[in-house]
Amino acid sequence: MKIILSLVMAASFLSAQTCPAQPADFYQDAMNGGKMNPAQAAELETALEAKPDDLPSRTKLLGYYFGKGFGRGEALKNRRKHVLWIIRNQPGSELASLPYCRMDGFFDPEGYVEAKKLWQEQAEVYPKDPKVLGHAAAFFLISDRDLAEGFLKRAQKVEPDNPEWSNDLGHLYSMADDKESALKSLAEYEKAQASDHQEKSRFYRLDSLAKAAIKAEDLEKATRYAKESLEGAERFPKDWNHGNALHHGNNVLGLVALKQGDFKLAAEHLMKAGKTPGSPQLNSFGPNMILAKALLEKGGKDAVLEYFELCRKFWEMGGERLDQWTKDVKAGNTPDFGGNLAY
Repeated sequence: MKIILSLVMAASFLSAQTCPAQPADFYQDAMNGGKMNPAQAAELETALEAKPDDLPSRTKLLGYYFGKGFGRGEALKNRRKHVLWIIRNQPGSELASLPYCRMDGFFDPEGYVEAKKLWQEQAEVYPKDPKVLGHAAAFFLISDRDLAEGFLKRAQKVEPDNPEWSNDLGHLYSMADDKESALKSLAEYEKAQASDHQEKSRFYRLDSLAKAAIKAEDLEKATRYAKESLEGAERFPKDWNHGNALHHGNNVLGLVALKQGDFKLAAEHLMKAGKTPGSPQLNSFGPNMILAKALLEKGGKDAVLEYFELCRKFWEMGGERLDQWTKDVKAGNTPDFGGNLAY
C-alpha cells in the first residue's frame, strides 16, 4: 500500500517539475489536514455542511483522507465525496489538478467510474477552458493515458502558444518505454521550450529534454541539453533545481559516453552525478540509477559501489535500499532499482 501511494505521489510531483508554480496554499492545507485527528476531521465535516464552498477546509479533509481513503469503509466514501464535489463544482480550481483529487480504479472502482463520467461531462460543458481540460488530463495521467492525451491535445489546440500543454504531453509520452514515444516526448518538450520565454522554467525543462533525447537515441541532442542543464546549474547555484541539473545532466552525459564506448568517461560522470548536493526530489525519491545499471552490466562494480556511497550524503532516507543494493552488487547480482530507473 505504502509503495503504491509513494509511486503515485512521486509521479504527480515529478510531472509538475517544469510546469507553472503549483498552488502552495492548497498543498499546505492538504498536508495540515493529514495531521488532523478523527475529532478534528469530524468537526470540519460538520462545518462544511453549512459552508460547502470553503475550499481550505475541504482541502484539509482531502489531505486527511488521502492515505486512509485508499482502504475501505467510511474513509474511502468520504474521500470520494470530496473529490467528486471538486470535479462537479470547481473543475477549474487548481485544487482539482492535485494528487489529492485523483482516484484509482483499483482502490475505488465505483468512485473512479463516477469521476471519469464527471470529467468527461465537464470537458463538454467547458470545451474552450484549458484549465478544465488540463485538470481532467491530470486526473487520468496514471490511470488512462489515452484520455489524458486527448484532453491535453484539446487544451493545446485552445492555447497553442502555452508551453504548459506541450510540456505535459512531453511528460505523458516519457512514461512509455518505446523509442516512438521517446521521439514524441522529445518533440513536445522542444515545442514547449521554443514557446517558453521564462528563463527559470526553461532551465527546469532541460533535464526532461536531455532524458527524452537519450531515450530517443539522439546522442547529439542529449549531449547538448545535458550540457545546457549543467550550465544552468552554474547560473542558478541556489535554485531548488541546481542539484537535479547536476545529477541528471551528468547521468545523461555518462550514458552518451557509454554508448560511444568510453567506459572511463561514463564512470567519471557517474561520480559527478553522485556528488550533487541533492534537491527536494533527490532527497525524497533518491538518485537515478540508469547509468549505474548500465555500468554494472559492463563490469563497473567498483564505480557503482562508490556511487552508492556518494548518494548516501543526500538520500538519507534511502539508507536501507542502498544497503541492500550494495549487498546485491557485492554478491555479483544486479539490484532491483525499481522506480529509481525512472526518477
